[in-house]
Amino acid sequence: MDGVRMTSELETIPSVSRLKVKIFADGADLAGMVEMARKPFIAGLTTNPTLMRKAGIADYRAFAKEVLAAIPDKPISFEVFCDDFTEMERQANEIASWGTNVFVKIPVTNCAGEPSTTLIRRLARAGVKQNVTALMTLDQVETVSEALGGGPAANVSVFAGRIADTGRDPLPLMAEAVRMLQAFPNQALIWASPRELLNVFHANQVGCQIITVTNDVLKKLELIGKDLGKYSLETVQMFYNDAKAAAFSL
Repeated sequence: MDGVRMTSELETIPSVSRLKVKIFADGADLAGMVEMARKPFIAGLTTNPTLMRKAGIADYRAFAKEVLAAIPDKPISFEVFCDDFTEMERQANEIASWGTNVFVKIPVTNCAGEPSTTLIRRLARAGVKQNVTALMTLDQVETVSEALGGGPAANVSVFAGRIADTGRDPLPLMAEAVRMLQAFPNQALIWASPRELLNVFHANQVGCQIITVTNDVLKKLELIGKDLGKYSLETVQMFYNDAKAAAFSL
């Protein structure tokens, strides 16, 4: 029985080398982005205005061009930051002109909830590579994938982590989204806003082509496949050492 149990445990040990899903680093720190881009398991990068604001970025264009100069050989997504569709299109075209590895992030709607479908379709027909972002429903996936149609390479970012934050299991929705996008081989589904490292394996399980991962989650990659007995002991030692350092007494 022990041998059967040991075999079963070994079979469940995860491995990065067996993953089919591509890992994209999500961040806005130039040094961190460059460091991640050098790692062979990082296939691309993304950022957004919220991450850039937290990183203290003041000059959007200068930052983006600095990133692209340092990372010319992996896909990178930069997001428009306006709410008017006419201005959004102007920004999208400028951002797209910065490099052949650039994907322009377009929100699925504006702040009034008006769909970006018409703009997405127009940009796709103009040859702009897009990363349509902030999707959370299958209706949105269907509408966006049709708008992207037979255009250039495109990403469809479904915020699985935020879906999970509402108490819903994102796995069935993401699996269905994968199925829906099969009709469009130029489009890749992104599992966006992961909350834990296990989400990388969830994304792989349902067939997502890409998952965006923030640096705090990426730091946990070294834990993949770690011996659980050793990890248990290290946890016990951590609790003991922290209590000792705090000089607790009873």
